[in-house]
Amino acid sequence: MAEKRIPERPPAARTPDRFQAGAAREENLLGKKIARQRRKLGLSLRETSRRLAGYGVAVQAGGISKWEQGATVPGAYQLIALCGALEMEELVPSLLEAARPALNEEGLRKLRAYRQDLLDTGKYALREHGTADYVEYIEMPFSTLAASAGSGAFLDEGSFESRSFPRNTVPPEADFALRVSGDSMEPVYSDGQIVWVQRCSVLECGEVGIFVYDGEGYIKMLGQRMPEPEEEEFYRDMDGSLHRQPVLVSYNPAYPPRPVSPEAEFRIVGRVLGH
Repeated sequence: MAEKRIPERPPAARTPDRFQAGAAREENLLGKKIARQRRKLGLSLRETSRRLAGYGVAVQAGGISKWEQGATVPGAYQLIALCGALEMEELVPSLLEAARPALNEEGLRKLRAYRQDLLDTGKYALREHGTADYVEYIEMPFSTLAASAGSGAFLDEGSFESRSFPRNTVPPEADFALRVSGDSMEPVYSDGQIVWVQRCSVLECGEVGIFVYDGEGYIKMLGQRMPEPEEEEFYRDMDGSLHRQPVLVSYNPAYPPRPVSPEAEFRIVGRVLGH
């Protein structure tokens, strides 16, 4: 009598309704969501670190940056704290949905937009114990041109639109918000991050500000240096006193300091708040 052979079960195929941890890690779904929500709230890495400390989690800005880049992942309790600190209690369900979409990308986009519309009303946000809470929103000017990606019209009157923000996320001194473009100010200011700005025409050396230089907008730290001999005439007073030359400094060491040419347009737009 021939031995009866039991056929082997084929490996489970990837189906749209099954979460795939490997694929989620490879696509860095968690890191991208953390970074997107942090920037949406206008928080720096340092501010996020301070928020997490309030939940009993001690992690520095560099550690949060590694989470966002996918180099490391938060532990279970760190993840729970993140949900509270970044106001995204729906994080885990949204990750599951992203890894096993029942809707196509356009459907998911519409779902997210509808959810955001509900949150923006201030009527449906949840408090810690799950009951409805009122969130007060205010309208603030938001620049449609990003810093470090501006043009000759950077921060002109026509380059602003009105947007709603939770009042408790807007510094009282803020005059407008704008989005950072590029990585020249990392790790403190990341590409896509929203920053709040107080209009002013004078900054102290070492302060971070928004500048218009040669027709483009920048977020940089204001530095100074003694001018080169061939430029000294531009920085001397009538009495012969020599003044220092402004320098735009990046936090990212890959970008060298940029002295401001005395022959180019240069003006200070405002002071970056919250750092």
